[in-house]
Amino acid sequence: MRVLVDVTEAAERLEELVELSLRGDEIIICRKEIPVAMVTPIAQKITSHEDFLSLAEEGRKNVQPGTSSDHSDFYDEHGLPK
Repeated sequence: MRVLVDVTEAAERLEELVELSLRGDEIIICRKEIPVAMVTPIAQKITSHEDFLSLAEEGRKNVQPGTSSDHSDFYDEHGLPK
């Protein structure tokens, strides 16, 4: 999402604009309705969710095709461990 903001408003809302930038929004600062600057993140943070998904993808590479996650051979007919 593109956010256009005046210089004075940007000064008052700088923290909020930085957070929006980190989330991927394009922050453009204007002076007299003319774009003069942009707020862009230096580096994107990797969330723990993204870490989890990358680990899960690595784990999938080690699973043979056709393998099931059904572990019924470990349990008896009542659902108790053998």
